Amino acid sequence: QVQVVESGGGLVQPGGPLRLSCAASGSIFSINGMSWYRRAPGKQRELVADISRGSNTNYADSVKGRFTISRDNAMNTVYLQMNSLKLEDTAVYYCYAVGYYSSYVPQRFESWGKGTQVTVSS
Repeated sequence: QVQVVESGGGLVQPGGPLRLSCAASGSIFSINGMSWYRRAPGKQRELVADISRGSNTNYADSVKGRFTISRDNAMNTVYLQMNSLKLEDTAVYYCYAVGYYSSYVPQRFESWGKGTQVTVSS
């Protein structure tokens, strides 16, 4: 009932910026947490950053000071502003949302996007 779709990935040079967006759609009653994960080649998926409905944030140590997560509750959208990108930031970035979808009684959902590729290369 709820889909999330990422956008904004691409090729960027080391040190450059990139902004990812993720929009949730469907029969949304409310969205609680929204997160960005990534999976680099040959590595496990890892949490990059998450943000609560009240905009409390949490970041992986590897991105602190470089990445900023934000959200627009009215638009059911979360963003990831990535600055000072490094080669090791190359990965597929996934959006994850948790909340409730509209029903006679609101039901919990957990939705993953299909991912967007970020490649940092000179």
